[in-house]
Amino acid sequence: MRKKFDKEFKKKAVELSHARGNASEIADELGIDRALLYRWRKEFSQYKDNSFPGYGNPKMTDLERENARLQKELREARMERDILKKAISIFSVNDGKSTSL
Repeated sequence: MRKKFDKEFKKKAVELSHARGNASEIADELGIDRALLYRWRKEFSQYKDNSFPGYGNPKMTDLERENARLQKELREARMERDILKKAISIFSVNDGKSTSL
């Protein structure tokens, strides 16, 4: 059975391996594979606090995360604009029921 480690455990393991300087020894002490600890170290050095996002969540740098947020906001604004355009065209059509004086 595959072990699952939470974000805090991974961060502490990485911090400990940097503090002591011997990742192999730390991996043995924690009962994890050395390659796994090295992978965690690499991920943490690249993504910092955005590391270890959990199953199904993409790893992103702060810049990538901000870009994704802005793209989502732009999609929503475009959708709202399109809805408003359709509403204006619906309400501005003269349906012949109004009376002119």
